[in-house]
Amino acid sequence: MGKSYSATTICIEQLTTLCSQGLIKEAFGRFKSDLWSDPSLFSHLLQACIPRKSLSLGKQLHSLIITSGCSSDKFVSNHLLNLYSKIGDLKSASTLFGHLPRRNIMSCNILINGFVQKGDLGCAQKVFDEMPARNVATWNAMVTGLVQFEFNEEGLGLFSEMHELGFLPDEFTLGSVLRGCAGLRGLTAGCQVHAYVVKCGFEFNLVVGSSLAHMYMKSGSLVEGEKVIKSMPIRNVVAWNTLIAGKAQNGQSEGVLDQYNMMKIAGFRPDKVTFVSVLSSCSELATLGQGQQIHAEAIKAGASSVVAVISTLISMYSRCGCLEDSLKAFRECEGADVVLWSSVISAYGFHGRGEEAIKLFEQMEQEGLEANDVTFLSLLYACSHCGMKEKGIELFDLMVQKYGLKPKLEHYTCVVDLLGRSGCLEEAEAMIRSMPVKADAIIWKTLLSACKIHKNADMARRIGQDVLRQDPEDSASYVLLSNIHASARRWQDVSEVRTAMRDRKVKKEPGISWLEIKNKVYQFRMGDNCHPQYMAIDLHLKELRSEMKLHGYVPDTGSVLHDMDNEEKEYDLAHHSEKLAIAFALINTPEGVPVRVMKNLRVCIDCHVAIKYISQIKNREIIVRDASRFHHFKHGKCSCGDYW
Repeated sequence: MGKSYSATTICIEQLTTLCSQGLIKEAFGRFKSDLWSDPSLFSHLLQACIPRKSLSLGKQLHSLIITSGCSSDKFVSNHLLNLYSKIGDLKSASTLFGHLPRRNIMSCNILINGFVQKGDLGCAQKVFDEMPARNVATWNAMVTGLVQFEFNEEGLGLFSEMHELGFLPDEFTLGSVLRGCAGLRGLTAGCQVHAYVVKCGFEFNLVVGSSLAHMYMKSGSLVEGEKVIKSMPIRNVVAWNTLIAGKAQNGQSEGVLDQYNMMKIAGFRPDKVTFVSVLSSCSELATLGQGQQIHAEAIKAGASSVVAVISTLISMYSRCGCLEDSLKAFRECEGADVVLWSSVISAYGFHGRGEEAIKLFEQMEQEGLEANDVTFLSLLYACSHCGMKEKGIELFDLMVQKYGLKPKLEHYTCVVDLLGRSGCLEEAEAMIRSMPVKADAIIWKTLLSACKIHKNADMARRIGQDVLRQDPEDSASYVLLSNIHASARRWQDVSEVRTAMRDRKVKKEPGISWLEIKNKVYQFRMGDNCHPQYMAIDLHLKELRSEMKLHGYVPDTGSVLHDMDNEEKEYDLAHHSEKLAIAFALINTPEGVPVRVMKNLRVCIDCHVAIKYISQIKNREIIVRDASRFHHFKHGKCSCGDYW
């Protein structure tokens, strides 16, 4: 007589328990007779192999299934097909699929998902096209796959086809479609999908709501994204992360920290996604104290060993001027991958340590890791900021010839910067005009900056036209071009540039410097006299200026382009935002403590010279992060070697 219903239930429960613990062989040995009498139980063993990537054990089970005579059973065959697909053995999965006597929609869906997981969209599409019948899960698999690999237009097109054929989307379909709209920055299409979401009654669904908010924020409509999140009756961690990431992507770093605190007050525990966004914002603001605090919270939450979090920590410490802490985060990671190696190479480059960046790359190659396009971008950046022209060109060639990587616009921009800084202006221009990718305003502006360094006003006038044609609203280009003409005493050209700027209502971006003291951020603008300590700062700057002159400092009044006498020009130079910030730091921090100042624009020549004198007179290390790189001033010298 067979087992009773209750005995069979207990048997299945015990088998399931052993499988969930990974004791697959023990489960097989203990319930062997049950498996032969009810081969569908093999599904539990097959399922248990997947999280452990036990392909060899899976193949042994496959042999036993054939022996048991149940290989034609759809239920067991689909579990077997799922095992091969999930583990990534698509060859075995395809062979099994081809021999299935009774395949169904689920069989096809499993194989499509397997191909999508491997990135083989062509094979996934072939299975999809050959299906005699499909369900919503089939369409979801293909739409998700296309969007995942940034074939966003194709994904949206497939969604339209699905809709026309009468299939009703579920939350997963709509989530994928909205991610496709976000990838295209397609606000119009996104709004249409939003209307469809409301029509289908999914507007309060957590998955759809978060995807909808992400679409708006990625498309630059932060306000609409926030409205969607706030209208949700309940929020989960994903919704909070969407809001935090949206603010980070739209440059609202202070808002990110506010939302992070509100998330914790609301009782939600931050996860690895949260920490990446919040640490990135600390990186942008250069708020070291807050970054250290959030690092401690990431450790407590068990997220500090996640690659994405470590990579963000390396960047955060680097951008806060603490290169050694960046290196410490890297060294403490076991089995660092190419992402982390690239992050630390970038950190070295940002701090002007080109030689160390290249040594690290060589060490990375010895470790057997294959560099990617991000690695080479970091290396080229490092070379361009250290005057390593020959090495930079060598690395660019290595990237193309040995690694077979196709250079992106960013790589060409680095090489143009490298050539321009080295004085090879014609060669740099020839590269822009002959490269296979379309030039943008940034690459032309890079060459324009090189024209300023090498005082080539004729080329600047020609290049300036390309820059302003591509980005007529960027004030930095007008200022740069005006300064080049002024240095060459071409006052008519200066007047024309300023008139064009005025006619187009383009306003010059003000220089802003900021620093953090005791977890509080202080901000300064040029000539800012509204600060509570302004009188003390002004007095300290006067004293510093007198002492600096005794050591040989001569203010670069020639760089002030306004029509004023030398005394006024000198006062103007003395009150640049970075000098105000440094004076404030010297007054409010103990002797010997490094001063860390951040600036939104490139530090000017006069400030660069002045800070070298200040570091020597005050015996302080002064670290300045400008729009281009880090400058470490110590004992009257700068780490950039006056090459920036």
